[in-house]
Amino acid sequence: MDSAVSEAVQGVTPLAEDDEPSLPWQTDRTRAPIATKIVVAGGFGVGKTTLVSTVSEIRPLETEALMTEASAETDDLTATPDKLTTTVAMDFGRITLDDDLVLYVFGTPGQQRFWFMWDDLVRGAIGAVVMADTRRLKDCWPALDYFESCGLPYVVAVNHFDETELFEPDDVREALTIPSRIPVMIMDARRRISVIETLLSLVGHALEETPE
Repeated sequence: MDSAVSEAVQGVTPLAEDDEPSLPWQTDRTRAPIATKIVVAGGFGVGKTTLVSTVSEIRPLETEALMTEASAETDDLTATPDKLTTTVAMDFGRITLDDDLVLYVFGTPGQQRFWFMWDDLVRGAIGAVVMADTRRLKDCWPALDYFESCGLPYVVAVNHFDETELFEPDDVREALTIPSRIPVMIMDARRRISVIETLLSLVGHALEETPE
């Protein structure tokens, strides 16, 4: 991790306890930080809800519904046979990186029948994290195509699952034909520091792509 990322990580607000006082910017409007919207996308069961839940400093909003026989016929559960729920609208969380920057993180639903929501969820976002699972890389192609077509900056984050082969970022880049300008990283959506590093990478990439 480079020094810039290290300094940013050190300034990240820890998860708030129920009896913790409000953050300074929540009580003093003269210290209001820059609020930034980020979208997390990817295939069904890739870990989007886990990412939002892991990193959020507030109780995340989750729209999980139980899988039904009808949805099982629609969704490919081959790689996620134990998955019992699915996101039907969005996930939402918040993380304060420092006194000047707050990220609002929106997780998109992964199933094709909910893609019509993407335009609304992406509106106003500075960038997106496209999550990938190396066991089914093709599941992230729709998200890659979507963000390429609309010109929204994005990074690719491979969520490494237990008991799966660990690939190098360059291998994933080649397999997905990701342009060299797009950051590709390996992360664990269950580890907060890993998710934070991914979000920081996206913020940096978005600033490079749209410096104004």
